[in-house]
Amino acid sequence: MSDLSASGLLGPAQIRRLAAELEVRPTKKLGQNFVHDSGTVRKIAGLAGLEAGDGVIEVGPGLGSLTLALLEAGARVTAVEIDPRLAARLPRTVREFSQEWAERLSVVNQDAMKLGPDTARDPQALVANLPYNVSVPVLLHVLATFPTIERIVVMVQKEVAERLSAAPGSRVYGAPSVKLAWYGDSKLAGVVGRKVFWPEPNVDSALVAVDVLSPTRGREELRDATFALVDAAFGQRRKMLRSSLKTTIGDEARVRLVLESAGVDPTCRPEDLGIDEFVALGRAMLSLSDVELTGEGTNEP
Repeated sequence: MSDLSASGLLGPAQIRRLAAELEVRPTKKLGQNFVHDSGTVRKIAGLAGLEAGDGVIEVGPGLGSLTLALLEAGARVTAVEIDPRLAARLPRTVREFSQEWAERLSVVNQDAMKLGPDTARDPQALVANLPYNVSVPVLLHVLATFPTIERIVVMVQKEVAERLSAAPGSRVYGAPSVKLAWYGDSKLAGVVGRKVFWPEPNVDSALVAVDVLSPTRGREELRDATFALVDAAFGQRRKMLRSSLKTTIGDEARVRLVLESAGVDPTCRPEDLGIDEFVALGRAMLSLSDVELTGEGTNEP
């Protein structure tokens, strides 16, 4: 790029010039708001605790602001971009900063929800400015697809960040809170002002940091059972669990058996339960199914 910003990364003038060159008009449909503040992207990279050679998945790199900060930190970046114009321009943008950085960049022109495990080789981190309209499903899909991920730093809409990091009993605690807790401990890691984006969004943003606690490979069946119960419970969050879980577990007798086996009070509502209780319910439901399949505890021959 002929004239870098004073920061050495992309600044407001460079962002607008790139957008004009590509005839990109940011759209709400794709959740496009481009960061133009070098301090913000360097803070995000710093929160991820990256070391030289770490593999990073970045979803929605856009014009490359955060991508450059991740490469500056020494990471190997797999950038997943759905917009073909942005995906095609990103390698050239990086080369204009550093050929060495460009050698550590891989760009995938694809919908992040269609990513498979062969997209990146054993990534250690997910670091991204996630599109507001798909942030939660993308986050959960990437975590399910890449079990080697150890840490996460994502920028999302502030309201979404509060839900993702909420604790049981909180007003905003819900299914996203529980599902992210399956993977690790999350926390709000800072609020991001609107003025660091172009165009300025009409909502506030925040950072969510997650320390992934343990590998989830081999536990997919338990995860899927747990998530099904989470969806059923929060789909009727005003109801007691003995009522809301019927849609997934079955009749009242089966629900009672699962709740008793998990040690969960049937009069609880979903916001009363943490991830450990939901996992216990998932395990109890699977155990009940196994018993029924094998005929144990029945009069069958």
